[in-house]
Amino acid sequence: MKTMLSATTLIVCLSSAPILAQACESSFRVEGTPMLTALNFRTSQTFAGVDQGRAIDNLRSAMLAEGFIRVSVDRSAGALTAFQETSGSGRPQTLRVSARKAGKGTRVDAVFMIQAGQLADAATVRGSLCRVISAARD
Repeated sequence: MKTMLSATTLIVCLSSAPILAQACESSFRVEGTPMLTALNFRTSQTFAGVDQGRAIDNLRSAMLAEGFIRVSVDRSAGALTAFQETSGSGRPQTLRVSARKAGKGTRVDAVFMIQAGQLADAATVRGSLCRVISAARD
């Protein structure tokens, strides 16, 4: 009986892992009109049992790993800001991430902002943002 309970617990845990990963992807939204207005790519995810301070440290590391520069951290506000210049125009894109306490866990929100006249592939941005956000639980 104990073995069956352990196996059942393992199956439940493994089957819920994709659900957690999908939360970031399913909450992904794009705001703005390409080439005419600034574009904001937004997403979020809540992580049960994740400490806010540890999440901030992990998020900072993930932002650097994704190629963002000048990552600043405001621990008291749970906010991180970073920049990326990939277009060659000298106009950087901004990433803002917040990590707030949510019950017994942490909610992470991210917005990647590009200026009017710049374009970014939504699928690529979604993948990058979700990699950053998922680092909160590592």
